[in-house]
Amino acid sequence: MKYLILLGDGMADYKIKELGNKTPLEYANTPNMDRLASGMAGLFKTVPDGMPPGSDVANLSTIGYNPKEIYTGRAPIEALAKDILLDKDDVAYRCNFVTIENDIMKDFSASHIDSNDAKKLIDLLNEQLKLDNIKFFAGVSYRNLMIWKNGKTDSTTPPHDITDKNIQAYLPKDKAKDELIKIMQMVKEILKNPINTTKANAIWLWGEGKAPKAPSYKEVYGIEGAVISAVDLMKGIAKLLGLSTPCVEGATGFIDTNYEGKINAAYEALKLMGFAYVHIEAPDEAGHMGDLDLKIKAIELFDKKIVSPALDMADEFELKIACLPDHPTPISLKTHTSDPVPFAVWRGEKGTKEYCESMGKDGLFLEGGQEFGKLFFSS
Repeated sequence: MKYLILLGDGMADYKIKELGNKTPLEYANTPNMDRLASGMAGLFKTVPDGMPPGSDVANLSTIGYNPKEIYTGRAPIEALAKDILLDKDDVAYRCNFVTIENDIMKDFSASHIDSNDAKKLIDLLNEQLKLDNIKFFAGVSYRNLMIWKNGKTDSTTPPHDITDKNIQAYLPKDKAKDELIKIMQMVKEILKNPINTTKANAIWLWGEGKAPKAPSYKEVYGIEGAVISAVDLMKGIAKLLGLSTPCVEGATGFIDTNYEGKINAAYEALKLMGFAYVHIEAPDEAGHMGDLDLKIKAIELFDKKIVSPALDMADEFELKIACLPDHPTPISLKTHTSDPVPFAVWRGEKGTKEYCESMGKDGLFLEGGQEFGKLFFSS
């Protein structure tokens, strides 16, 4: 048997008056997810109590692990994706290019800055920021890294949690606050350079941590596989767990991603291995933007361009498919919540059932990633 997880990041939401008191998942046209829901379905608590509802924590759960056992922070996972080796006292920080106006976080993505433009700005920072123990690394779009040799951790806030809010209440406030605020101020001046023609006028440092360790997927589940994603977070999780990370040209982490390339990469992986995990970022980005129409479109594209061809694969492989979000990203909040998410696990069942947040009324309830992993990989 082959195993395929289809992850629509942030798809879950709350009921919205403009949609006739339906959620975006209930409102969207999703015939293929509805088909998957004819299998085992219910709710899954992906964020353990006391942990932040980030995509890092939630995706560690949806891939079948307990985040409490291995999570050290988001940035060190992304560092793994870039093969950046952290010494035991090094600290990685996620470094967003952002747009801040009059101390208001106007855009956590600097208008989804182009990756090539972001790389030029990262090169500029490395050239002009005269701190020997600090180095920046370019990622995808606004998602970059800062590595602090022999650094300190702090108490930081994700920028997508404070859209349209005054940043002063959310600046670093722990033992590294002076150094981090100084770096952000220095970068703000550097970004005034005429070479910068983007909306990025600042950086925001968050998601800090030291290098994590975890048992491999083969050790835990006795299977080899691949994670297909545009974002470094998911590639880092894959490398942490000993899974491969096929490169998909045109994968952007947004609504314009190469859907066909991603599902084709999953097909090729399943020909060689037993497991594939396809991660689609677009619904989450739409939620953070508060763009309801875009979120509905992202959900429908996920259903049409990812779930539908995945179902077609079932005719060739003996395939077990799971479909779920990692966490909700409600339009009304523009950030993540810890609410349980709807999941479906399908093994060729016939018929349809509405795939949505209310599946938990009569379905299963899973508490944690290890419980989901046991359910999904059981015979």
